[in-house]
Amino acid sequence: MKANTKNYISSLVLICIALLFILYPGKDLLAQSNPEVSIPGSQIKNFTSSIISGQEYVLQISLPAGYANGNKKYPVVYLMDSQWDFPLVSALYGQQYYDGFIPEMIIVGITWGGDHPNADSLRARDYTPTTEQRLPQSGGASAFLSVIKNEIFPLVESNYRIDTNDKTLMGCSLGGLFTMYTLFTHPEMFNRYIAASPAFMWNNNILYKYEEQYHTNTSNPPAKLFMCVGGVETSVPGFEKLTSFLNDRHYSSLQIESKVLENTGHSGTKGEGYARGLQFIFKRPSLQLLSNILDQYKGSYKMNDGTVVNIASENGMLTGATGNMKLTLQAASETDFYLTSSFLKIHFVKDEKGNVSGFQLDQYGSSGFATRIN
Repeated sequence: MKANTKNYISSLVLICIALLFILYPGKDLLAQSNPEVSIPGSQIKNFTSSIISGQEYVLQISLPAGYANGNKKYPVVYLMDSQWDFPLVSALYGQQYYDGFIPEMIIVGITWGGDHPNADSLRARDYTPTTEQRLPQSGGASAFLSVIKNEIFPLVESNYRIDTNDKTLMGCSLGGLFTMYTLFTHPEMFNRYIAASPAFMWNNNILYKYEEQYHTNTSNPPAKLFMCVGGVETSVPGFEKLTSFLNDRHYSSLQIESKVLENTGHSGTKGEGYARGLQFIFKRPSLQLLSNILDQYKGSYKMNDGTVVNIASENGMLTGATGNMKLTLQAASETDFYLTSSFLKIHFVKDEKGNVSGFQLDQYGSSGFATRIN
């Protein structure tokens, strides 16, 4: 009887253990049945810095959809705090590119590696230009800039096809402070900057000191800066003062746009701020061309699939019509035109005699050539 009771209890224990595994599967089992979400077209590269000795950094890299199909070089956006914002910026890129506001690009998010990195502490170290007593690890921005210039740039440029003359730096809060510090102290490193809710008040507004260095340099390369702040942030008055100060400088080489985002807090500036920032720094010109330039493109063109596109000039602008649809084109140059409502670009081509022979049409997800037929 005792043996039977013992066997019965053992069987009951085994059944209970089995039920526990069924009802509460282990982490590994959950991972097998529910794989982690990944971002298509993204890669990860790790390296250990020799400049900030022993610090491991992680680069989260997003490549455009057509990257593998050619040898084109792309603009590159370097994103601070990618441990939080890489998925956000990857999504914003897809939206803004699809709508035709920005070109194809490579995104390089920078964050920290190693065992359980403390991002709050590490960003206070790497993104701040001076040391504050309350954060004894702070003040490492100069060293981190050296990491970007001497370690991250070479790693990215040796592995990916980037346009080395088209680099963007983007960050929020302390990352925004670092972005503006970089513009003012090392303007040759990037040509586009986005600073969301920049911590401009750091160390008693020391950013103004670095701006003075930038202002007195008469050889700064052309650049664009977008900055924003949340409308409910307490720093709005200081941000507006900074904006007025920078605008009153009337820089010859720096274009600035700033916004106070309605009903938005500090962290919330990233979504709209990064989207508006990308639109501004990649904004194409909209030229008013002379009629003799536009008139040379008037005529009918046939695409490879047989579609006929009729190009006309109306009210100082080109229009393209096919069937019942007519679109007004903006002029980026004397040969390049685009839409503002969706991703569509036209580049007119001339033959050896200087006559317009057709145009290259690039749309979202496709491209083709249209031959002039009259």
